[in-house]
Formats: sequence, C-alpha cells, structure tokens
Amino acid sequence: MLAAFATVLAGLVATTAPVEAKDSGCGRTNDSVRKLLECVTLDGVLEHEEAFAAIADANGGNRAAGSPGYEASADYVEDRLTRAGYVVTRQTFNVFSWEEAGPSALEQTSPDVVSYVEDTDFAATTHSEPGDVTAAVTPVDLMLGLGNTSTSGCEASDFAGFPAGTIALIQRGTCTFELKAENAAAAGASAVLFFNQGNTADAGRQGIPAVTLGNDYTADLPALNATYALGAELAGIPDLEMRLFANVTRTPTTTENVIAESRRGDPADVIMAGAHLDSVPEGPGINDNGSGSSALIEVAEQIAKLKLPNRLRFAWWGAEEAGLVGSTYYVNNLSDDGLAAIEMYLNFDMVGSPNYGLFIYDGDGSGFGLVGPDGSDEIEALFERYYAERGIPSEPTAFSGRSDYQAFINNGVPSGGLFTGAEGVKTPAQAEKWGGVAGVAYDPCYHSACDGIDNLSHEALDINADAIAYVVYLYASRREAINAE
Repeated sequence: MLAAFATVLAGLVATTAPVEAKDSGCGRTNDSVRKLLECVTLDGVLEHEEAFAAIADANGGNRAAGSPGYEASADYVEDRLTRAGYVVTRQTFNVFSWEEAGPSALEQTSPDVVSYVEDTDFAATTHSEPGDVTAAVTPVDLMLGLGNTSTSGCEASDFAGFPAGTIALIQRGTCTFELKAENAAAAGASAVLFFNQGNTADAGRQGIPAVTLGNDYTADLPALNATYALGAELAGIPDLEMRLFANVTRTPTTTENVIAESRRGDPADVIMAGAHLDSVPEGPGINDNGSGSSALIEVAEQIAKLKLPNRLRFAWWGAEEAGLVGSTYYVNNLSDDGLAAIEMYLNFDMVGSPNYGLFIYDGDGSGFGLVGPDGSDEIEALFERYYAERGIPSEPTAFSGRSDYQAFINNGVPSGGLFTGAEGVKTPAQAEKWGGVAGVAYDPCYHSACDGIDNLSHEALDINADAIAYVVYLYASRREAINAE
C-alpha cells in the first residue's frame, strides 16, 4: 500500500504551488503583524525540517522519545532558542523506550499452517511487551462489516466466559487499545491480536492500524496489529490456533520537554504555543511533527526581536506519540499560580501534510459539538480571520484528544491551533477547495518510514507558519485578548 501511496505522494509534491519569496530585510524591529509575516519565511521553516531529517538519518531513521534521535532534536531546539535570546529549560520525565528488535511473526498453526507477511498483513503494536505465544484464538465481541460501531474489548463484560491462556482477537473501535489490552489481561489472555475496524472503506480503517498501547500500558502482554481483512478472516475459522511473536523491546528510560520563555513580558499573562518534537519509532517524523516543531522555531526566532507586553512561552513536547506523556507531565506539575498565568495554549501538530486540509480546532463546538474552555471559541475565530483575510478556505477539526492540547483543556486553559490531516481521507469537496487528491489520506506516510523531507506540502507550511505568527503576535502584543470584560 505504501508503494501506491508513494506514487500519489510524488504527484502531490510535484504539483504543490510555488511560494513567492518574502522580504528578507528582517534586521529591523518587526513591530507590526505585517512586518513579522514578512520575516517568517518558508525557507526558515525548511531549514529546521532539513535539520530534523538529517538527525533522523544519523540516528537509525527516527526521532522517537528516549532515542538518540530525540536527544539530538532537543539539543537542536535548545541551541536555536538560546541563541534567539530565550531562557531555555529541559524538563525531564520518565517514559518507556520502545523499538522493534527484529522481525515479528504471525502464523496459523491449526487447522492449517499459514504464515502471514509482516508490514503487509500485520505489524508489531507500538508499546507492546515482547513475547512469543502459541495458543488458541478467542474472538472478543466483534462487529464486522461497513458501518459497524465496534466496542470490542472496551468492557470487562466483553470477556465473559473467555478461556484463560488464549490469544484475544480484538477489533479496533470506540476505546483505546490500551484499555482493550488491559481488559484482556484481566481476563487471562496470553496475547492480543488487534485488527482494524473496517467500518469505512478508506485505508485508515482497513489496513494495519497505526496505533499505540501508550506509555502507561501495564498489561505485560505481547500484541500485534493486523488488517481488517485478516482479522475478519481469522474470526471465521473454527478451532483456530496461532503463533504470535512480538519481537520488540520496551525499556524504562527518561526523555525531556524543551521549554523556551521570553525574558520580557508580564509573567502573569503567558501566551503559550507548543508542538511535539518526537516521531514514532517507525519513521523520521518530518511532517509528524517536524512540521509543527519547525514552524514554531521559525516563529519564535522572528518574534524574539520584539518587546511585547505579554510573556511568550514555547514548548517542544516529548513522548506525545507514547500517549501525550510530556505535555501531560508538564501541566500536572504546574502550581496553581503557574496554571492560572497561562492565558491560552496553541497547538501545532502536523501543519504541512502533503495532501493537506487547512483545519482549525473547533473551539466553539459548532463543527463537532465539543466546546473548549472559555476563550477557545475566540482563538478559533482569530485563526478563521487570518485565513478569511487572505481568501483561503478553512474547516474546523475536532478536539479529539489525540494531541497535546488535551491536558490544557482538561485543566480549563483556553486552547486552539492548526492541523492539516493525518490518516483521514480527503473528500471530493475538500479536493475542490484546496486541491490535492480526493480518496487519498491527507498524509499517506502517516506514522511510516516515508515521512521524510519529501513528505511535505510547502504551500501548507508557508500558509500555516504565517497563521501561527499572526495569532501569536496579536495575542502577545495585546492587540487581541480573550475573555475580555
């Protein structure tokens, strides 16, 4: 499937519209939003993207939390922001380092002998424990077919009568993979074989699901992920026995958040913006999330020249891909006064997807029904204004809990930000609106080895770097305020 995506991706990159060069005379004070946007350039963002790509190339092809590639990425951010004049700190926290030790295996041992192909039929589940199990297979509360609303494994009652020692065959849907595996362990399962939900026809719900058990996983079971087609096939085989071998390591270690704060501005009025710095172990993460990280570095460097009334704080989060670990640790360790000082949190996770949409987090709930803390609607409206002033269409995207805004929202901090799409599929209406290819994922290389320097829309990066600068500047300069009386 990735080979087919590569052909589409090449077409997307080749047809990305050229971006007009901007005024580079930025030695002056950038004391208006117009001047700041002139100084925030695509070339500046790409300089950082290329640095992250080189770091991944030199460190086993990834920048995952707890890895040498992540440490080098954090060093790079610290160096750039220190030289820009910020006070930079590195906040250490515990995390599990997970990687594949070699090929895993999935085999049918009875009633037939069949070996399945890694990366075609199945893959190791990120944050699985290692293990090699041969046992009978027990399906758990499956709901097959298009349009299904699977809750397989989400409740303890799904495992009523579950034979201890068997492999749990569990379908994606509704709750986290972590909860499904914890419930399986409590029922006495020896391993878990997850398969995709199959509720829609797009690749994101049919192929091998790109998901994680998360840093907090404690079930101590090996797990693999399979395609929907394979899972549905296995579910129909009576007296099925299989071998499941997760050839992985999961080791306690530490990693860091990188926090850069301006030396000026009111410390009781903090405008905070963040992006996760880590990749998944499977790839270099140049869109996910080198794009948000790089755009944030460029904005921070250019806005550092200004004397602004509000304090600026930029964060590059560790271990987002392990379950939002770094941002959650940061928020949970703030004092009451420290939390109250944060006027807002702005999140930038994947802002250069090659088959992009231009999405703004739905702070007012009008698109998806989940309303952010008071002021989130105003953040959304300001991003909408940026796009509207330039005649660029945008759409809302849900606060789905999949990125680092979640801990801030949970603690009542107004939140917002931008997103250009991951494994979701672009609709014909969106292709008409933004260009690109309908029926293809916004990022065909999501959580894959091909998320490299060519897996970017330069046009989306250029638009969104300016959008970030626009909103950060207007709030930091107090030309805009949220929840004003």
